[in-house]
Amino acid sequence: MLHPSYTDLMKVVNSEVEEGNEPVVSSRYSIVMATSKRARQLIAGDDALVENFEGRKPLSVAVEELDQAKIKIMNEEEDSDGENAEEQQDTEE
Repeated sequence: MLHPSYTDLMKVVNSEVEEGNEPVVSSRYSIVMATSKRARQLIAGDDALVENFEGRKPLSVAVEELDQAKIKIMNEEEDSDGENAEEQQDTEE
């Protein structure tokens, strides 16, 4: 079983959405795409945003980053670069 669960991750991602607004993530697919993209970034050499990441798989680190709200999934309207980015690293640490 995956810990945290998809539903827990969806709650974390949608926690900043104001009541009445459309949630950022409404399916497990979005969670899977965002974590896989972040895992590829980690494999390419990006720094991990969580502690004790040595020896862990990149996907596990990406899931933990998402669970701790260290990365943010962005919808197409929020993307300032004009690309279809799934996530952006949180600059607050």
